[in-house]
Amino acid sequence: MNNNIVVGLDLGTAKVVAIVASKNEDGTLSILGIGVTKSEGLNRGVVVNIEKTVQTIKNVIEQAEIQSGIKIEEVVVGIAGDHIESFQSHTIITTQNPESEITDADLDRLIEESKRINIPNDRQIIHIIPQEYVIDGQDGITNPVGMSGVRLDAKVNIVTGLKTAINNIYRCVERCGLKVKDIVLEPIACSYSVLENDEKEVGVALVDIGGGTTDIAIIDDGILKFTSIFAIAGKHVTNDIRQILGIIETQAERIKKEYGHCYQYSILKDEEFMVPGVGGRKPHEISKGYLCSIIQPRMEELFEFALSEIERSGLRNKIGAGIVLTGGATLLKGTEDLAKEVFGMPIKIGMPTKISVSGLAPEVESPVYATAVGLLHYGFEVCYKNMTSDNKHFVLNEDSTVLTESMENNGNTFTDVIVETETKVEYDTIVETEVELEANSNNEVKEDVKVEEKKTRFSIFQKAKEFIEHL
Repeated sequence: MNNNIVVGLDLGTAKVVAIVASKNEDGTLSILGIGVTKSEGLNRGVVVNIEKTVQTIKNVIEQAEIQSGIKIEEVVVGIAGDHIESFQSHTIITTQNPESEITDADLDRLIEESKRINIPNDRQIIHIIPQEYVIDGQDGITNPVGMSGVRLDAKVNIVTGLKTAINNIYRCVERCGLKVKDIVLEPIACSYSVLENDEKEVGVALVDIGGGTTDIAIIDDGILKFTSIFAIAGKHVTNDIRQILGIIETQAERIKKEYGHCYQYSILKDEEFMVPGVGGRKPHEISKGYLCSIIQPRMEELFEFALSEIERSGLRNKIGAGIVLTGGATLLKGTEDLAKEVFGMPIKIGMPTKISVSGLAPEVESPVYATAVGLLHYGFEVCYKNMTSDNKHFVLNEDSTVLTESMENNGNTFTDVIVETETKVEYDTIVETEVELEANSNNEVKEDVKVEEKKTRFSIFQKAKEFIEHL
């Protein structure tokens, strides 16, 4: 699939969403296609029925393909569920030369070393998130690249999940004929969608209220410090309405959306509305105030639980920007007012950002799609950031004039380097050519080898190699 196209797949308890998007030059996303359907086979973010989940994914992918006109081959998938756990760890590596600069390769080696930590056999690492670096005892370093030192320490946040839950997601996606480009913790993905950079710097807590789980992410100094997921969410509100009013789930969900308030003082006019009867029984009337008396206790419980998780993190005093609420349940009237009362902090309803105004943008400008849009941002910023690391080969033009002019006159973009290409050259071949030419320079070549021609060809490869390494 084109690296300028990303598909986010949000596997929720209430709904499953697939969104296709491309990235514009200004960094915004153009929404090309959307697929949405009721979730079948998932409960609290975990696959409980393989066949139903596969069919659900096929349905949303087909919708997204029809709208976008693009054949979907791979997806960035969100993962949640109360099986997710995170903990702090500490990792140390040494650099080979104290005089040389610390590079991205050293950071990659540090992450690989972090993976060696002992975790239970039934769990799998999903993310390793560096919190702080220490170079030769100097702490408080957020980006060590370019600095010098012998010993590099890192405090990292390790996020794990049950292997079975992760494997089942892969299995369902792959049975749909798709490849999982990456699997992302949903609160992390959501933070890419609804949080601004200044909020992340000052300190903010993101509370994403889904259908089956509520996800929390705390970010301070631009770094994810804490994550938590618990199983109190929007479906619990629907179930309360269903049980107390004695109606089916679809009717309870409709009533919640049309008439629901979660804060009594937000009701300006306490109107009455009809509740359908079940099994031939007559419909009856209830008021918005009575419905609110059902909804408000559950939402208070949810916010109080979220607050206790924030306090457990030890970071409550670091949340200068307050709380950002997102997810479908935030569409309940009075959500912001009730949250202010419970949290005692500034509250904002988080909407997906950095979306182009054209195309299908209006359809996703809702907290309902915060996670799905976040998966798109994550896909572009993380999955495809180092495009060359995933490619087995690069296509280069053998004409040095064309290549040089492309690099010098067209902004030195990788796209320009591969214009009018005919020869596929493996990256390793570039390095092997360098070694071979060193041998040529020592006259260890056959008489029929055109050394000058090969040097010219190698100069092209060398330029490409340098170019690739700096992408």
